[in-house]
Amino acid sequence: MTGLLGGRFDPPHKGHVALARAALEQLPIDRLIVLVAERPGHAHAVASAEDRLRMAEAAFEGLGEVVLDPHPYTVDAVRGGRFGDAYFIVGADQAAAFPTWKEPDEILRWVPLAVGTRSGHEGAVTFDFESPDISGTEIRERVARGEPIDDLVPPPVARIIEEQGVYR
Repeated sequence: MTGLLGGRFDPPHKGHVALARAALEQLPIDRLIVLVAERPGHAHAVASAEDRLRMAEAAFEGLGEVVLDPHPYTVDAVRGGRFGDAYFIVGADQAAAFPTWKEPDEILRWVPLAVGTRSGHEGAVTFDFESPDISGTEIRERVARGEPIDDLVPPPVARIIEEQGVYR
């Protein structure tokens, strides 16, 4: 069984990593694939696809495979069952927004959701994880103001943001 964790990862933060670790520990999955949306259809990405991929590779190192996903929407990535038996892993915030995603019923046709906390969505697999209250917006704003982000992102991601000047 495969766990799929998709998103903009603009930037990937400790909440994303905690979600991935908890999924690997608590779900019946033997591999994790992190799908970095190359051109997200639902929201603009501030950092380039290459920078977001590099940061995701650093953040999720040792946890699973990180790939740049050319599909703008989750439904396009999972349509046809190309990942076989898989769960699509989301946090509670994304689970709450799931009905607004492009073709949510079609997504569920191919992969069930695995929700990190109580989801309230019928048919979802839930699991608990400890995560600090972090948002990508807060991280980007801190970087733009020159404030530290070490408490919000894994150290390799902070180094890439600093070295590449991402979000400045």
